[in-house]
Amino acid sequence: MSQQLADVQSADGGIVADQFADMDACFDAFDQDGDGKIDFADFGRICSALFRNDKGIVYTCSEENQKEMFGIFDQNKDGYIDRNEFKFCWNKWIKKIVRPVSVLLVIDVQNDFISGSLSLSNCTAKQNGEEVIKPINQLLDNVQFDGICYSLDWHPADHVSFIDNITKRKIHSTSPLRADQAQVYDTVIFDGKPPTTQRLWPRHCVQNSWGAELHKDLKIGKDATLVYKGINSDVDSYSAFFDNKKMSRTCLQEKLVELGATDVYVCGLAYDVCVGSTAADALAIGYRTIMINDCARGVNFDDIESTKKKFKDTHGIIVESSQVKAMVEGRDRRPELGYKLAVELKKDQQK
Repeated sequence: MSQQLADVQSADGGIVADQFADMDACFDAFDQDGDGKIDFADFGRICSALFRNDKGIVYTCSEENQKEMFGIFDQNKDGYIDRNEFKFCWNKWIKKIVRPVSVLLVIDVQNDFISGSLSLSNCTAKQNGEEVIKPINQLLDNVQFDGICYSLDWHPADHVSFIDNITKRKIHSTSPLRADQAQVYDTVIFDGKPPTTQRLWPRHCVQNSWGAELHKDLKIGKDATLVYKGINSDVDSYSAFFDNKKMSRTCLQEKLVELGATDVYVCGLAYDVCVGSTAADALAIGYRTIMINDCARGVNFDDIESTKKKFKDTHGIIVESSQVKAMVEGRDRRPELGYKLAVELKKDQQK
């Protein structure tokens, strides 16, 4: 931790590295008038020191966001962050920004999505799912993640999402299509309490089948966790955290808690379905969440772009795999992720 903090410097370069060896040194370095308080201008210098890339170039952090974050750490609302308040800022915010605990989530890189019954190359975007394997393997070789999890669609043969099972369940009166009208990728509504809206897919990733296996060329990281989803016949499951109705959860959240994860990197197949749903849930739970653009492929171009927009609008960021190593090592620190962390701390305060 001391070495990581030693890398942080003030925006004007006037603060020497050893002043960041511990919390008190950091506080004193930014308390420029020595009055025992961090004012808003001082906090701006903290943000400039923290939010930089690995070349030392400062990222822009809006004044509005800085004011909101300052207000979170100014707990008594006197317009300053005193030394006691800074202890909270240091332990809960600065440390996690400088030394994140990063977990890679590899979503559904399975045979059926690459060359099998639900190959992405046959979907409207005509993307090749196999293209994600090389950059994911390079990440596994070159980046020291604190944890690695692989999710797998793991469907029983009578799963609700399979179009060839459509006659096994009653169609609700509000469904836009009858069973005899529905085709692959259409959406129907099945009867139930409440009714279930379901997109229909080809039969895919049936438990213990070749199609459900992870692709043979995908590297499996050491001590990796396998997360099985979609195992309930009557509920689909896009996210690696929950089924689509939030009725049950996988082992993923428990594993992330065990690892003490702060940052979650999401990649795999398909961008606009399971990757996007997993990333959205990670954000909602409170993780700083990053999608790796060149390590994901999708079904539909419009849906991919919509997924990206919604994700970024909720404080997620999208990067290329070449940028990941510096971020995991705490050398590239994004203001969006710092803001996201501060917002989560505010939520915790309000509980």
